Amino acid sequence: MYKNMTVADFIIRIKNGYMAKRDYVEVTYSKMNETLLAKLKALQYIVSYEVIGDVKKKIMIKLRYEDGVPALTDVKIFSTPGRRWYTTYKDVKPVLGGMGTALVSTSKGAMTVAEVKKHKIGGELLFEIW
Repeated sequence: MYKNMTVADFIIRIKNGYMAKRDYVEVTYSKMNETLLAKLKALQYIVSYEVIGDVKKKIMIKLRYEDGVPALTDVKIFSTPGRRWYTTYKDVKPVLGGMGTALVSTSKGAMTVAEVKKHKIGGELLFEIW
């Protein structure tokens, strides 16, 4: 397992868990991952998450299904370690006409498209999720 897991790897693990119809997915711990999971839980893409372990922490994520249909359909990744994708609040567009959302890493923490527009703040566009 990688020592420093990127945001792209983190979200792809969750997507692959849904594609494989898993109930739980395990990812490595980081403050960024925990912040993003709090947002995904508030947006109801996951049921819950729990930090496990003392020295080598991991996060166990419980995935959400509605009558067997995954809460997450697909994901589009923008920022990678080799290419950072920065945006202003004016350039952020709705995802699938409001059916999905994008997560942006700002100076005030991770925010959704609606929060970015409300606070009029830009940042690094991480990924779109629907």
